[in-house]
Amino acid sequence: MSQLPLPREALYAPDYPLETPRLRLRPFIRGDVDAVYAYRSREDVARYLSDRAMSHDECADAIHSRAGQIALVGEGDKILLGMERKSDGHLIGEVSLIWRNVADGQGEIGYVLNPDYHRNGYATEAAEALLAFGFLQVELHRIYARCHALNEPSWRLMERLGMRREAHLREHIRVKGHWDEELIYAILASEWSGLRTPPR
Repeated sequence: MSQLPLPREALYAPDYPLETPRLRLRPFIRGDVDAVYAYRSREDVARYLSDRAMSHDECADAIHSRAGQIALVGEGDKILLGMERKSDGHLIGEVSLIWRNVADGQGEIGYVLNPDYHRNGYATEAAEALLAFGFLQVELHRIYARCHALNEPSWRLMERLGMRREAHLREHIRVKGHWDEELIYAILASEWSGLRTPPR
């Protein structure tokens, strides 16, 4: 992918595409609408998200806004990337990093994967790449992730990343007319680095 034009004030951005052994993590383009609709329109995907299942037009609007989420400039900014398989070029999901607090070095990762590609480690691989970017390039102190308490595959993934459960928020907010139960997992830069230091 050719070098993307970044906002002039951008402080941090991956060298696109951000590659993992099996994936290219890259900005969204207009041609991704059908691939995103293939999973964002599914009720089993929307079940644990704050968003409802999306129409094709809603996916097109989302792609338009996501295409510009490629760099971190300040607090609250998000990098949102598509997961593209190297083997066939299929877009299979999305992964994100949000700069939640600049002064305290806090970030949040998230991910959504097309269920047709579950149980292959793709989301773990993509999330690991954004953890590395957040800790090594942005120099974040702590990165956390959240999920619905009933979304066991999601919190199991967080545990595979080396994150620890910090909180279980019970009925803390109403989502889609129901009380939400949320788990919060996190990992510190020192903990992440320690996981990657070979034992002596």
